[in-house]
Amino acid sequence: MPKGEITSSSRRIQERLLRLELVAAALILRDDRILLVWHKKLQEWLPPGGHIEQNETPDDAAKREALEETGLEVEISDSHTQQIEGVTRNLPVPFVVDVHNVGDHDHCCFYYLAEPKNRAQVVILKKDEVENHRWFTEHELNGSEVPIDVQQISRLALKQYVQARVSG
Repeated sequence: MPKGEITSSSRRIQERLLRLELVAAALILRDDRILLVWHKKLQEWLPPGGHIEQNETPDDAAKREALEETGLEVEISDSHTQQIEGVTRNLPVPFVVDVHNVGDHDHCCFYYLAEPKNRAQVVILKKDEVENHRWFTEHELNGSEVPIDVQQISRLALKQYVQARVSG
């Protein structure tokens, strides 16, 4: 093979590395439960979330996606945000950030802890993206329809949520 020529396997690796998309998700917590939605395309339980739009911050994307998919206006927890002077805006620190595969590309996801702004709000699903919703307890997260990473992140979120309520 001539120097500098890219093999087909190298090309596939390179193409995959180029397909990293930025997304954000809201880990919506209420009454010691976490809200997951049944994603139509992926056929699994996931937190509400989606792609970050141009000129949108990750936390704003998480709030927008929560509203679009569930009808819930949420407040992002920002208890770990550092207040830095001289900046345009201090952003909430994500609870978790990861890269995971969604079939033909990867997502770099910013997960934020969130609570409904109003406890009386009801979930109103955006049926073209999600089919159902469910408020899961920690115990109910087990199962093949909840991806292992979502189980782990949800358990961590529930643990922090309960600890904050006890100490707060």
